[in-house]
Amino acid sequence: MKNIITFVLTVLTSFVMLAEVSSSDKAVLIKLYNTTQGNNWKAKWDLNAPVNTWYGIKLDGDKVVSIDLRNNNLVGELPAEIVSLVDLQELNLHKNKLSGFIPRDLGNLKKLKVLDLSFNQIEGAIPSSISKLNNLKQVELYMNRLSGELPAQIGNLQQLEVLSLFNNEIEGQIPNSLYEIKTLKTLLLNSNMMVGKLSPKIAELTKLENLSLFENKFEGQVPFELEKLNQLKEMNISYNKFSGLTSRRLAVLDTLNMTMVNDKGVAVLLDIAMEIQRPLVSEQ
Repeated sequence: MKNIITFVLTVLTSFVMLAEVSSSDKAVLIKLYNTTQGNNWKAKWDLNAPVNTWYGIKLDGDKVVSIDLRNNNLVGELPAEIVSLVDLQELNLHKNKLSGFIPRDLGNLKKLKVLDLSFNQIEGAIPSSISKLNNLKQVELYMNRLSGELPAQIGNLQQLEVLSLFNNEIEGQIPNSLYEIKTLKTLLLNSNMMVGKLSPKIAELTKLENLSLFENKFEGQVPFELEKLNQLKEMNISYNKFSGLTSRRLAVLDTLNMTMVNDKGVAVLLDIAMEIQRPLVSEQ
């Protein structure tokens, strides 16, 4: 009987030890709690309780692998120390009141698969180190105050499926490397300040299902190559400065039927002109 009790106690002790986070990871979580006014969170942490009982925290052994504190009234800035949680696979802080900048050394989170900082008040540029996160599948940074240009090497994210950056103040052109992300299904860059042309290389994004470039300053020819995207179900590239010809199929697919802004700042609906082989659309 004594041996059985000893065995049970040993198993329970081992379980508790496995469920408890490392001291370094715990220190980072406490820093996050303090810098984002944890006492005012909707779901608060009992800092005296085991970390595996803290709301929104998931552990694997003694390592933090997920932080999901969406819509929990976090107020303040992300601590730079969060990038030391090197086993983190998910960081979801959607719809809070976070301000400040995305940590510059974000690229330290090599195992990160989901990054969702959407619907906050974060500003500054997307750090170039994000291009080191080869396991990323989902990047949701929409509805913030982000500025600057997209990282030139964003195409290194070869497992990325969702890139959602709408409603920010992002400038510059679409990096050529982005067209190399063959896994991309959703690309939402609408309502920013982006410029330049949409490359015919867009046809290389063969898994793309949703494309939105609405309300930017893109110009030039709408690439006919968009027709090659057989998986494309939703598209809105209107309210840009695209001109020239486009096919009827693309005009119908576009949510606003290719309504562009001309040189005078007036919204114009592109006319449909007929060609021998297929109908085309041209700007008046």
